Parts: sequence; C-alpha cells; structure tokens
Amino acid sequence: MRCKSASDRDLLALATEARSQAKTARTLLVNTRFDIALAADADGVHLPASGLPIDRVRGAFARGAHRPLLIGRSTHTADEVRRAREEGADFVLFGPVFETPSKAGLIPARGLEGLKAAIACGLPVLALGGIDASNADQVLACGAWGLAAIRWFENPAAGRLDYSAFRARWEEA
Repeated sequence: MRCKSASDRDLLALATEARSQAKTARTLLVNTRFDIALAADADGVHLPASGLPIDRVRGAFARGAHRPLLIGRSTHTADEVRRAREEGADFVLFGPVFETPSKAGLIPARGLEGLKAAIACGLPVLALGGIDASNADQVLACGAWGLAAIRWFENPAAGRLDYSAFRARWEEA
C-alpha cells in the first residue's frame, strides 16, 4: 500500500480496508509507514533505501505484533541488496531495471545485468522500473521473485491478455 498524499488517518483506513477485503490469503505491506502497518495489522512494511534501520523496525513490531513481520527495502545497486540482507531484510525491491519516467534524471536504469547481480545476492528480489509486456519475460528469465509494473498494470490499453499470459508463465516458473 503506497499513497504518499494520504493523511495518516486516510492511509490507515485504506490499509484496514485492504486487509478486510482480501478474499484469499494476500500479503499486505505498507510503504514506509511501519506505524500504519502495525495499526492496520499488515504483514509488513517496505522501507526506502535511506529508511529506518531494519533491526529497529523489526524490534518495534515484535513488541506489538502476533506474527512475524516481513520487511523489505528499496535498493538500486547490488551493494545495497547485500547491505539489506546483512540488516535482516526479507526481500528487496530493485530498480529501476529499465528507463522509467518516474526516475528520469534521478536514478539511471540498472539493466538486466544489474538485476542479475542483485538476484545473486541471495534475497528475493522484486524488480521494478519500466517493466511492461515487452520486457517482463526478460525479468522473469533473470530469476526475479516478482515485479512491479505500475504503468503496465494501470493502463487498460496495455492489454489484459498480455498481462494474463505473462502471469501464467510467471506462475509456471
């Protein structure tokens, strides 16, 4: 759950609603806000690359949570993935793999070789950044654990058939 413009109360309401509406087992992670994640009974939190130390967040959750906490970290280099692993992250988001408007001029695309180096660090890697129907199979072939593709999934013109076929290939892998 990521909604940077929402107030604390609105984000809590969204996360609580997402938790209650899940028809099957789903994993709910709240971006950055471990206090909201705890209050919404989320499964975990995703921390930015420069975010709070993982061990401190895990310790705070352990005092109030009744189940293990998933903690992920945004990363942009293999060194950051290794550091996240050493800090105790359960998974990382890595990217941008390809050029994307949201990171234009901020973070250069890491490419498939950068993704492979991140995966080689031994943590589950969710790839993101510029992923769509034209390159998602390449991400899968690299061994990514998952992917985020906001523009692809948001855009009805992107072709639901492409997404459905890809999801079937991903589940087979």
